Amino acid sequence: MKLKPSDTPVPLDEVEPAKEIVKRFTTGAMSFGSISKEAHETLAIAMNRIGGKSNTGEGGEDEARFNPDANGDLRRSAVKQVASARFGVTANYLVNADELQIKMAQGAKPGEGGQLPGHKVDDVIARIRHSIPGVGLISPPPHHDIYSIEDLAQLIYDLKNVNPQARIAVKLVAEVGVGTVAAGVAKAHADVVLISGDSGGTGASPLSSIKHAGIPWELGLAETQQVLVLNDLRSRIRVQTDGKLQTGRDVAIAALLGAEEFGFATTPLIAMGCIMMRKCHLNTCSVGIATQDPVLRQQFKGQPEHVINFFFFIAEQLRQYMAHLGFRTVDEMVGRVDMLDVEPAVSYWKDHWKAKGLDFSAILYNPPVPSRIARRCVQSINWSNTPLMLC
Repeated sequence: MKLKPSDTPVPLDEVEPAKEIVKRFTTGAMSFGSISKEAHETLAIAMNRIGGKSNTGEGGEDEARFNPDANGDLRRSAVKQVASARFGVTANYLVNADELQIKMAQGAKPGEGGQLPGHKVDDVIARIRHSIPGVGLISPPPHHDIYSIEDLAQLIYDLKNVNPQARIAVKLVAEVGVGTVAAGVAKAHADVVLISGDSGGTGASPLSSIKHAGIPWELGLAETQQVLVLNDLRSRIRVQTDGKLQTGRDVAIAALLGAEEFGFATTPLIAMGCIMMRKCHLNTCSVGIATQDPVLRQQFKGQPEHVINFFFFIAEQLRQYMAHLGFRTVDEMVGRVDMLDVEPAVSYWKDHWKAKGLDFSAILYNPPVPSRIARRCVQSINWSNTPLMLC
């Protein structure tokens, strides 16, 4: 896809500042256990400094991180994940969050659940996950208390009662039909729905999943936006996406397709020193990121400043695209799929046998709805009078 330049571009100094844009950024759900203590806490410090959000993943969080350090830094992750195995999920964990994310699946391995090999489960991780050192930990593919949208609505309601101030998010995977599920999530009174693509993912995902399961976030995001708009549900839920976002152009396309918030995982790790050896499950990461080996962890050289610089560069690149497209704020961009078009190279080769079957009309479809129907989130849920029901 390509971006359509505006006939009336905006001066760069009139575009929303980068310090506001970075507040829409989150880090991916990488658990303490899959990555080291140093890497996990560095991400949290960086995101807290810029007003973004880091995600605990499904491994719980040490209660020592709930309080600020002596220098004012906060190692607490703003997003606490509630996954199928409920590792580390306690009342204290839930109340120390700005957002509670229910993980239904993972983009890189949909329908498979997660696994932390026993050789990565040391004493600290076992304590935080309420498990036994050296024993492998498996997250089952389904939540055993969620078999319908009604069950999901019950969990959303329960979490909101534990922490009324926190947003409730539901993580879904980009798949055919995800828009219908996202509509159910909106009706279940979630605050955020996350559409996770197949192109990101961990170095520990099975190759069969990486190659053959899931679809790109663009497809899932486009379907979600269209279904929510057509059913007049888009105004009451925020949409987030992730799955190998790497540049400001990726963020611009995500916003135009309907996302308001954007998740990054691989690229912040690279900013901290990841060299993509893709052996995260072996506990032998030589740069101290995806390992619990105390000797290898000493090799970790990442700093919060590295992650902060990366996100500000992304925001600045996005600002340049916004100026080029004629938008002053990210909110103006959300859902403006009319500013996207098919790449000329694809159009030129439309008669080629490889390109002949390509049809982007479903992705670039802009539902015709009355002007009263919003294409982004413009209202918040009043939980004080929201009953436990789908409406």
